[in-house]
Amino acid sequence: MTTTLLRTTDDLHARARTGRRAVVMTMGALHEGHATLIRAARDLAGPAGEVVVTVFVNPLQFGEGEDLDRYPRTLDADLGLAGQAGADVVFAPSADEVYPGGEPQVRVNAGPMGARLEGAARPGHFDGMLTVVAKLLHLARPDVALYGQKDAQQLALIRRMVRDLDFGVDIVGVPTVREADGLALSSRNRYLSATERRTALALSGALFAGRDRHAAQEALHARAREVPATRARAEVLSALGESRAAADAHAVATAGGPGAVRAAARQVLDAAARFTPPLTLDYLALVDPSDFTEIGDGFTGEAVLAVAARVGTTRLIDNIPLTFGTLGAAS
Repeated sequence: MTTTLLRTTDDLHARARTGRRAVVMTMGALHEGHATLIRAARDLAGPAGEVVVTVFVNPLQFGEGEDLDRYPRTLDADLGLAGQAGADVVFAPSADEVYPGGEPQVRVNAGPMGARLEGAARPGHFDGMLTVVAKLLHLARPDVALYGQKDAQQLALIRRMVRDLDFGVDIVGVPTVREADGLALSSRNRYLSATERRTALALSGALFAGRDRHAAQEALHARAREVPATRARAEVLSALGESRAAADAHAVATAGGPGAVRAAARQVLDAAARFTPPLTLDYLALVDPSDFTEIGDGFTGEAVLAVAARVGTTRLIDNIPLTFGTLGAAS
């Protein structure tokens, strides 16, 4: 399909609109993860709607010493990928277009959630991210906006901002896209050498180890619940020395919970710290996605197992959702 490249807000606003407008916000260097977002946006917009992909490397969300200058800029390739995935428009404004008169003096504050995990590792990052998201939502005026779940804390903060400040737009999260070896797709993957990439696989490996530990625990809980609680059956099983309920109760009691999930993931990361080149861990966290605080024993409901680490000069993040309290919840 033909994809139109627009550079100014006036041109975007002058475009005739029909149906729903879905927006996908990116910093360019598009890959299959972005293409998945665009295809999901196309489905939501429908044949009569419109998909707008924004391409803007936002200076406000890069801290001192981060990779703003070397962040890849590949607009021609981005335009082609966006069109193949179903975008009608690529909106690629300049910094002067987004921030006329220089960096804005009034910005969105990410609040307490924005100071945790990624916010603690990258002070001010989420203030800059929310400020540009707010700007682009106002400029693009979408009905729905889609974001990847790989940036789980970012997605949670955008949802909170839209809800708290009444933006009137639907926010949709799209599952993380992974390469065949499990590495989450990221524009920064291109910075990794072959040996660095092998080390980087410990991020997804740690998450999968935590997921598998979690699934085993949930299966134990489910199996214990399935044993009939009648006194007669318990007495018969006890007499035979085959009390499955007792065995499962002991296994559940010793299996752990959130702590065991963290421990399984950390074991993989600790091993990777001894690789050549080594993995340097920023954080491993198992959090409540509503506020990104650590969950404790007895927690039930949705959670996010998140990790951030450096390999060489490249910093990578990844996460998976887990559900505590029901069988089959690991993703």
